[in-house]
Amino acid sequence: MYKRPIYQLFLKRVGEQRHFIQVLAGPRQVGKTVLARQVMEEVALPSHYASADEPTLRDRNWIEQQWDLARLKIDPKREDGGALLVLDEVQKVMDWSETVKRLWDGDTAARRGLRVVLLGSSPLLIHKGLTESLAGRFELIPATHWSYAEMREAFQWSRDQFIYFGGYPGAAPLIEDEERWRRYIIDSLIETTISRDILLLTRVDKPALLRRLFQLACDYSGQVISYQKMLGQLQDAGNTTTLAHYLDLLAGAGMVAGLPKYSGGRARQRGSSPKLNVMNTALMSASSSISFSEARKDHDVRGRLVESAVGAHLINSTRGTQIEVYYWRERNREVDFVVKSGRLTVAIEVKSGTTKQNLPGMEALSKTFRINRKLLVGGDGIPIEEFLSKPVTDWLS
Repeated sequence: MYKRPIYQLFLKRVGEQRHFIQVLAGPRQVGKTVLARQVMEEVALPSHYASADEPTLRDRNWIEQQWDLARLKIDPKREDGGALLVLDEVQKVMDWSETVKRLWDGDTAARRGLRVVLLGSSPLLIHKGLTESLAGRFELIPATHWSYAEMREAFQWSRDQFIYFGGYPGAAPLIEDEERWRRYIIDSLIETTISRDILLLTRVDKPALLRRLFQLACDYSGQVISYQKMLGQLQDAGNTTTLAHYLDLLAGAGMVAGLPKYSGGRARQRGSSPKLNVMNTALMSASSSISFSEARKDHDVRGRLVESAVGAHLINSTRGTQIEVYYWRERNREVDFVVKSGRLTVAIEVKSGTTKQNLPGMEALSKTFRINRKLLVGGDGIPIEEFLSKPVTDWLS
């Protein structure tokens, strides 16, 4: 069975580290449960797995029951004297972080050798619980959407297949029947994420607006659009603060992100019009009526997919790091992406065609800010396949 690159880090932490709770958080259908079961087999510890992924929310008693079952597996005669507890979709349990803190602190004081792994498909809610109750007690491992390199290795996908069908491993066997693939993405991923990972667990006063915002982000992925224009497109009398909050919720669920404008000042960045970008191009393709073959032939559609794939790669590759991703635009000059890592700033322009073009946006950006490196992806620059095959850190030098 294929093992993701983060498997080795996850295995090392679970196998060697007894002083922290290991937290694996990321969107639905990126292989968190599979990773956890692979680690359970490898560490050779008595293990107990339980999932809270039920329509009816669990309560804190459920966590206590699972914790007690895992404690029973501790064998004092073993050299390491430990056991492993894996709690899946833990963010769906009411007051989960306070309960985990109490049980973990009790085991630490009693010197019980119970190692704990928490899995969650709502990184936003997971992070809130960790920072509020479990500060200093956990290590976070982001589980992002699958990259092109992973889909190519696991399923022998071509570059064009990845750009259109995205990085959901569970949907990979369905791409020969595009309608079936599309229904799976919409019903099992999009609808389930919105209804069970956002609306069920977070206060959303206008759920219809959130759903329409998601569709708008798919339709306009790769484009800069102001919040006021969004409200006009959505035909809603809401306010921009609500819209920005809903966009944060969708980003926290691993669906779409609103990239801020690069300006050198954080206040201006937060107040800027966002550049919408899906975090997995499958969301964009499944939400449209354009087939794989049609997308490859349509220059405009292909261009939007390629730019969105590059944007998703940048967003996913930098999750859990100090690297920040922006766009830049001033009047009619624009740069697709600006990546900042410490004092290093890299500007990235994406071209899906082969026609030679000038890059006026790059020149204008360089006159305003110090840019350490300029990258052209596609066209006469770095091949799209090569860029998508490497982590972002490889280009930050």
